[in-house]
Amino acid sequence: MKEHTTLVKSLKLHQVVFMGLAWMTPMIYFTVYGVAHEAASGMLAAAYIAAFVAIFFTAYSYSRMVKAYPIAGSAYTYTKKAIHPKAGFLVGWALLMDYIFSPIIAILTFGIFMNTEFPAIPVYVWIILMNVVLAVVNIVGIKSAARVSGLSVLIQIGFILLFCILVLKDILAGTGDVSPLFSFGFVFGDNLSMGAAFSGAALICFCFLGFDAVTTMAEETIDAKKTIPKAIFLIVFIAATMYFAISYFTQVAYPSFTFTNPDNAAYSLVQLVGGNLLSSLFIMVLMVATFTQGVSSMTSVSRFLYALGRESIVPKKFFTTLHPTFKTPVANILFIAVLSLSAVFINLDTAVLFVSFGALVAFVFVNLSVIFHYYIKLERRSATETCLYLIFPLMGTGFISWLLTLLDKNTLFVGIVWIIVGFIYLYVKAEWVKAKEREADLPSADRIQP
Repeated sequence: MKEHTTLVKSLKLHQVVFMGLAWMTPMIYFTVYGVAHEAASGMLAAAYIAAFVAIFFTAYSYSRMVKAYPIAGSAYTYTKKAIHPKAGFLVGWALLMDYIFSPIIAILTFGIFMNTEFPAIPVYVWIILMNVVLAVVNIVGIKSAARVSGLSVLIQIGFILLFCILVLKDILAGTGDVSPLFSFGFVFGDNLSMGAAFSGAALICFCFLGFDAVTTMAEETIDAKKTIPKAIFLIVFIAATMYFAISYFTQVAYPSFTFTNPDNAAYSLVQLVGGNLLSSLFIMVLMVATFTQGVSSMTSVSRFLYALGRESIVPKKFFTTLHPTFKTPVANILFIAVLSLSAVFINLDTAVLFVSFGALVAFVFVNLSVIFHYYIKLERRSATETCLYLIFPLMGTGFISWLLTLLDKNTLFVGIVWIIVGFIYLYVKAEWVKAKEREADLPSADRIQP
């Protein structure tokens, strides 16, 4: 009898947290600093608070749903089982955009920075090399990916701590136009403008993506029902603390800091804080961060495709094949590596917005899934349970829906078109299955011959 190959439960809490933080990439704060600063009208600390509030309720909803369904598939599985299969397909299709573009962002960012350091070597060479390395690391096994991710996260957190210490030194020295350390008035500006803060939050929600990706690893996590929810909240709180600390301290130390090009605004800020030495270290850490983000995001998308294949949303035979030795979805990994070669042609800003669209759509439905599963189906309706399973997820739905409407109009248009294409694919696939079933019911003489 042929032995059935399955995913192996090997990940512990700290490994899941490191994988999530690596997917999130704490250094992403600096990558989007200039664009986020402009979107939030300079009120970055307020924008990160707003984003954290929105993400907190959604993180809570993820923690509830992973307890109900501790299997790979993330928001797609939760929506399908709690609401309706067609709603699940909508979420899965939107998430496909999110997960496919995530490794592309990492690979493209790596290629751009490596080309900056070594201009004689074209960007496409780095993109191809990065793809090969990411594929090999993921094929060898998820534990190797977790080890690489853990080291990278520690390096990134170390740099962020160093950066904050240097900024604090300037604050305590009182140099330049430093504001009082514990003056919170400027966090929201002289004139309270939550509109600007939420506009920034809509973009920087991207910086929190990672807590949701760990749910795709539920079938490879030891005691997933307890471990994954703990990991989700640890990831969100660690990220929020780092992002707010950097934003707050830099606003205090350099309230008049300006820049001309948002793409390299963070580099200018780092130079202001630590000169050429810190900026060189910044480039090195950023390259390590983008590499491990690629490792973690390729892990997530390969597991997500595995879940979709198991549900026959995508071809089952191809996307559910596991390597007999490494117990990893090799075909999925190679498929993503080939798709990621499109990083040669794609604009970085566009890729970031597409990821944000897919993620925010999924977040809305995960919040709704809690209501449908616990409050409606299981009838968990005591006073406390009404707060936990109705009010909290409704607040999460409201926050995320608002942020979704604040995305760029072109992004919303392309995202809606992508979902329409998905439903066309679903309809064609359903009709094809019906035709095959009708053909199977015909006498052999009447069947259509190839």
